[in-house]
Amino acid sequence: MRRSVSTAGLAAALVLGMGALGAGPKSFEASAQQKPATMEVKIDNFSFGPVELMVPVGTTVTWTNRDDIPHTVVSTDKAFKSKVLDTDEKFSYTFSKAGTFPYFCSIHPKMTGKVIAQ
Repeated sequence: MRRSVSTAGLAAALVLGMGALGAGPKSFEASAQQKPATMEVKIDNFSFGPVELMVPVGTTVTWTNRDDIPHTVVSTDKAFKSKVLDTDEKFSYTFSKAGTFPYFCSIHPKMTGKVIAQ
């Protein structure tokens, strides 16, 4: 025996199924608003890469020295300052407020970079 389903019944089942899966617009907004917790800057060949980094407020940025010689990471407004980083050592800072944060290597002042927290 073959069972037929009315169009109204099918539509109601579809709406109920979507509600049970949480497929409403709010679910998509929540997943789109998730932001990365960490970002990386590499120190290599006497430069920071990327030179400019835009991050959401609350992001932790980690600098890793890939050079064979020591470097530092020092913000021009004294918001953060690393110790001297030898090869493969890391320094991290969490940007808890919005702003533009230029920084440089105190050993090699021509090495500069910038983090923009929004």
